[in-house]
Amino acid sequence: MKSFVINGQRRLCGETDIQGSKNSVLPIMAATVLVNGESIIHNCPELSDVDAAVKILRLLGCTVKREGHTLIVNSENVNSYEIPDRLMREMRSSVMFLGAILGRMGKAVLSTPGGCEIGLRPIDIHISSLRLLGVSFADENGKLKFDIPDGLQGTRVTLPFPSVGATENVMLAACTAEGITVINNAAREPEISDLADFLNKCGAHISGAGESTVIIQGVKSLNSAEHRVISDRIVAASYLLCAAVTNGNICITDVVPSHIGSVLPVLREMGCTVETGINTVKLLSPEKLRRIRLIRTMPYPGFPTDIQAPVTAALSVADGTSVVIENIFESRYKHVGELLRFGAKIHIEGRMAVIEGVNTLNGATVNATDLRGGFAMLIAALAAKGGSVVLNTEHIDRGYEAPELVLSKLGADIKRTE
Repeated sequence: MKSFVINGQRRLCGETDIQGSKNSVLPIMAATVLVNGESIIHNCPELSDVDAAVKILRLLGCTVKREGHTLIVNSENVNSYEIPDRLMREMRSSVMFLGAILGRMGKAVLSTPGGCEIGLRPIDIHISSLRLLGVSFADENGKLKFDIPDGLQGTRVTLPFPSVGATENVMLAACTAEGITVINNAAREPEISDLADFLNKCGAHISGAGESTVIIQGVKSLNSAEHRVISDRIVAASYLLCAAVTNGNICITDVVPSHIGSVLPVLREMGCTVETGINTVKLLSPEKLRRIRLIRTMPYPGFPTDIQAPVTAALSVADGTSVVIENIFESRYKHVGELLRFGAKIHIEGRMAVIEGVNTLNGATVNATDLRGGFAMLIAALAAKGGSVVLNTEHIDRGYEAPELVLSKLGADIKRTE
């Protein structure tokens, strides 16, 4: 079994750049299915989720080449509209291909997506929204079959919740629909804007991305384009928390500080000194972190649910009692049981976690329960006294590119092993 072995309480110092955004590159890769020609995507991180998306593209008929952190996707010969169950199970974001396949092929066959077990991510919103554009749907023994009997038609879509995935799927399908599509209560994440930027370079007409109302004027086809993916705001916040728990002093580069605007005040409230530049964030951690009265996860620009597990790990060594309320996913506290193995004191009541900070954590052998919960284990291990082993690293590899190299560069004692 693959694992990370960490000797904790090493102070992190120095500078590191931040990888490209996983949550941007995956929908952009899906969008290449709509393109008649070659797409060049720069700043593409080396992640297992990206590898799974490459498999899907190739299965659909695309040719894909990787040159370092650049992906070259040629979609001229797309000839399939079905993603088999084995690939759908590899990652939740596989449903992102639905809107693009429908826009290119006029039909699609999928199964229920897999990935981390952090609670329900129903695709009902995706389906009900696409139906408004003229998509028909049938569930036949677990196979989700989609068709467009009369072509995609622009319409007004009001999302019951600002779902990132549903917003992206409607945008992708609406790019080549007839007429104008208006998405109300759209997700506002930076990744939505990044997807729109790529699509507009390809000839789409999208305005309002990043706001609550997005307008898409359908076009007949999309052309080749070159695009650089934005940096990963979740990874940036994660490494800042690594420094916070180790009395660290680090600078992260290639980051957009406004993208983690809801996280920086939390770090300051924990006692960290935080300075931002045009594309940098510097953090100096105090000797002892302070508690946070209350954190509520919310849709962007609120505090991100993806940082709930890492910040919970950091607060386990803060001075005082903190409260975290998870408003997005109902089962996103599976990492807490593993944090208790380090000696953390955390009590769960429904969607609320009450974290009583301890003086020190002790090394332990733990499991990565999911992507962000897995990185929370690394944070706890960095703060802990003695050695720790984090198992099931495949979860962490879905979203963090070679974290052992990044952390080692900053002064951590961490190794990847079988």
